[in-house]
Amino acid sequence: MLVELVRTTTADGLRLDGAFRAAGEGQVRRQPTVIVMHGVGGNFYQSSTFEPLLPALHAAGYPTLTVNTRGHDSVFGTQLGNVRKRLGAAYEIVDECRADIAAWIKFLASRNHERVILLGHSLGAIKAVYAQANDRHTNVVAVVAISPPRLSYTAFMNSPESSLFFESMSIARDLAKEGAGDELFTAKFPFPLLITADSYIDKYGPAERYNLLEFTSQLHCQTLFTYGSKELAQGGIAFAGMPEAIGKLPAHAPREVLTIDGADHFYSGVQQLLADRVGEWLRVKGID
Repeated sequence: MLVELVRTTTADGLRLDGAFRAAGEGQVRRQPTVIVMHGVGGNFYQSSTFEPLLPALHAAGYPTLTVNTRGHDSVFGTQLGNVRKRLGAAYEIVDECRADIAAWIKFLASRNHERVILLGHSLGAIKAVYAQANDRHTNVVAVVAISPPRLSYTAFMNSPESSLFFESMSIARDLAKEGAGDELFTAKFPFPLLITADSYIDKYGPAERYNLLEFTSQLHCQTLFTYGSKELAQGGIAFAGMPEAIGKLPAHAPREVLTIDGADHFYSGVQQLLADRVGEWLRVKGID
């Protein structure tokens, strides 16, 4: 698969990299361009979940742009304006993804790709929904959210693993109180991860800034959510009951929630089925 390596710069001066693939020769370019976003600690060039999906989208005539957000990889050093900083999944404040997504949409517009689909996996799915719910980009015609987890302080505190969550949150709060919010520690919940106290509180704290159920109803474009049957059954409170909960939310535009049989969070062994179901939804909904 031949791609063009591209880059953009956010409004706050951060350079981000990605890979663009135009529609194939002989295809009429009418479909929106799909911006594809990685999950926590991922990056634009490595995702097994997207492997069959990207060729399927391209074969159907959709240009694709796989992108980094500032949460890519675990830790990386960068220049932000005139300041040298550490960023990555360990340091990110999720709200800042709005600047990243806006920069990629602006990049596409500079190339006359005015219509966009936002597609993300896991935390990337939350970012797609969150950014569009808050900024409501007029050229975003659809959002595809693949396995976005429930990030809810209340739910975590009442889960069977609440002791692990309480321990991790307590460490983060103590560090923040000591003025060491940018200090790294190894959290035990929702899985072992290296993260700063500030980032942990931002993602999982009582403000519930990224609780999907609090902002999904603000979307005004067509939306598809997918979950795997295995992750719903085995993924704990982050996934249990999410299709039903999303289905009960008010909607300003058509919304659908699909469950992919036999799929875990990474759609291991059934990535092609995911690609087929996403492609079918785009065709049926006439998103072209």
